[in-house]
Amino acid sequence: VQLVESGGGSVQTGGSLSLSCVVSPDYIIRTKCMGWFRQAPGKAREGIASISPGGSSEPYAESVKGRFTISRDIDKNTLHLQMNSLGPEDTAVYYCAGTRSEYGGRCPTLPSGYWYWGQGTQVTVS
Repeated sequence: VQLVESGGGSVQTGGSLSLSCVVSPDYIIRTKCMGWFRQAPGKAREGIASISPGGSSEPYAESVKGRFTISRDIDKNTLHLQMNSLGPEDTAVYYCAGTRSEYGGRCPTLPSGYWYWGQGTQVTVS
């Protein structure tokens, strides 16, 4: 299993970035919960949002509600995270992740609920 993030970089306060995560093999993004997480220096990894196999998304970080949007393109095996109105507090390494188990209901919100991880992509807002 491979998860490869891209799209990180440096942006000014108020700007936008779009992150992508290509997932292989394709059954992972089709059958597992997928999520975006981030980890700032000296802080614990925190969940941003998840998307279920059925396509239901759930942002669960209060700090990103209304600014970040998770989505997926099944045909391209790609998970996306659109980030708008970025601020310095959003500076972190961003990771995409997938569960090993299949969930019929709500996706897990904690990092411990996810098995597959990408290498991370740095986002810096100044």
